[in-house]
Amino acid sequence: MADQSSDEAAQAPPATPDMRAFGRWVRAWLTAPDRGNARVLIAGVLAMTLAQVAVQIRFNVWSRDFFNALDKRDADAFQYQILVFLVLAALSMTAAVYQLYLKQLLQLNWRGWLTRRLTESWLRDSRQYQLEAGAAEADNPDQRIAEDVRLAADLSVDFVVGILISVTMLIAFVGILWSLSGPLDIVLGGMDFHIPGYMVWAAVLYALVGSGLTWWVGRPMIGIQVRRTTAEADFRFGLTRARESGESIALIRGEADERRGIDRLFGEVRGVWRELMSSQRNLMWLTSAYGTLAMIFPTVVAAPAYFAGAMSLGVLMQVGAAFGQVQVALNWFVDRFPQIAEWRSAVSRLAALQDALDDLDQLNADTSQPTITIEEATEGEEEALVLDNLQIAFADGTTVIHGASARIEPGERVLIKGESGTGKSTLFRAIGGLWPWGGGRIATPPRDAMAFLPQRPYLPLGALGAVLNYPRPADAFDAAAQCDALEKVGLGHLCDRLADEERWDRVLSLGEQQRLAFARLLLQKPRWIFLDEATAALDEPNQDAMMTLLVEAVPEAAIVSIGHRPGLEAFHTRTLTLEKAEGGARFRRAAPRRVSERTQRRRLRGPIGRVTA
Repeated sequence: MADQSSDEAAQAPPATPDMRAFGRWVRAWLTAPDRGNARVLIAGVLAMTLAQVAVQIRFNVWSRDFFNALDKRDADAFQYQILVFLVLAALSMTAAVYQLYLKQLLQLNWRGWLTRRLTESWLRDSRQYQLEAGAAEADNPDQRIAEDVRLAADLSVDFVVGILISVTMLIAFVGILWSLSGPLDIVLGGMDFHIPGYMVWAAVLYALVGSGLTWWVGRPMIGIQVRRTTAEADFRFGLTRARESGESIALIRGEADERRGIDRLFGEVRGVWRELMSSQRNLMWLTSAYGTLAMIFPTVVAAPAYFAGAMSLGVLMQVGAAFGQVQVALNWFVDRFPQIAEWRSAVSRLAALQDALDDLDQLNADTSQPTITIEEATEGEEEALVLDNLQIAFADGTTVIHGASARIEPGERVLIKGESGTGKSTLFRAIGGLWPWGGGRIATPPRDAMAFLPQRPYLPLGALGAVLNYPRPADAFDAAAQCDALEKVGLGHLCDRLADEERWDRVLSLGEQQRLAFARLLLQKPRWIFLDEATAALDEPNQDAMMTLLVEAVPEAAIVSIGHRPGLEAFHTRTLTLEKAEGGARFRRAAPRRVSERTQRRRLRGPIGRVTA
């Protein structure tokens, strides 16, 4: 990266990625019930590959006959060989086209299965949040799933097909080359040496020298490719963040600073690309010289036998063609080394993502680890929210809440207060099962009975009706019920837009988004409601109206709120205050508070007419 020292840039490439994990993915894919027609596609690719090899073998024989016809000036044989060539060309094109088509289907199948597998691991049991909070080594998981899965799947299939072609071609043409090249008798140091099939040994020696030099020259590319992929992902993330935060950037005139940040990220991309270009340049010198020499090497090696009259022109051409096919097979590593480096980079990043997700699974499953224990009640059991000697820590081990104990009964309305930094929002994440770091026990109601409203509600992509029903199915509530809920929260003007698909997080202001979240609660009527600064963007009258609506619509629901806004106390029967202390914040309990009848009447007025835009 741009800020790395030259010593770091010259470091040896990172350790070999966990290929065992990749092997497990392949085995799981080929045995998974949702693999689709993967095995049929593999069989089809194999059949087309063998057909291509068979055609190439026949082309080699044709090369001999064609040049012998030229050498003998036999016009009839020449015309016949032209017809043979046309038939072979048609067969070769057919096999190549269908091999490509089946290979692409196989790549799409493999990529789809791997994407589903990683996405299911990522978007499960709050892992996507925990990964961002505590597993920095797996940054940009979205881009790893989008880009690295594509590269790993496509290149894996390409490599397997390429190796299959190389092995079959090698087996076929080594035999041809051995039979055509004959023995070589040489005298070295007064000793006679008889080397049978010497052209085969020449091809093997030539390929081994080329492969060894390629590995030696191109080895740094593997580490550079890993850094390039990371730098590109960071650059795309910076651009995406600037686009998503366009309004805030414009309002505070932060464009210049954003440009500097993007320039810095692109500087890292440019720096690592310059390293890659330098490495590719060095490798290109080698591969160009190697490929150019290969054009004449077999003819030069076989020329003595031709001039001695031991082989005809046709046989010489056949030997050259067979030598070329053996070289292509043996040079697979040389020709594919840049792609191998890119593939290893993608596999390494995916393995790191899978390792991070597995670590989170192990952390949550290992009872010997100091993690927060979540005990979720089942339907029909007594419902209560219990915090038992709860310790909450950051991922780095710093304790933010220490020894918190409390019990909240069904139907209670509890306000949690505390100055900034006491861990109120982190407490809510722990209750929701997002935050495993810490200790102690949390007993919760059934998850389906709970609803959480963060300060910025999540509005998924799609029609407004589906956004309003989220996370229920899009048809969970009819249009009349949805419109009624929108009317109550002061968003009645959106009733005729329930079928419109927009970026609703951009169309609606934050205050409107918060009211839309309250409309969800009015529709879904959960038994337990958790509000984390859920009215922060509303003025006091609208806040009062939303809370009044909530209390009246779900009077039996328990409400647990975090908030600093004046007036919230009137809608809660109890307050828990978090106070900073050495070793972590602790609860200071307040006695139940009586609210005057006048205040209750003022707070519980009907909401209609109180909601303002």
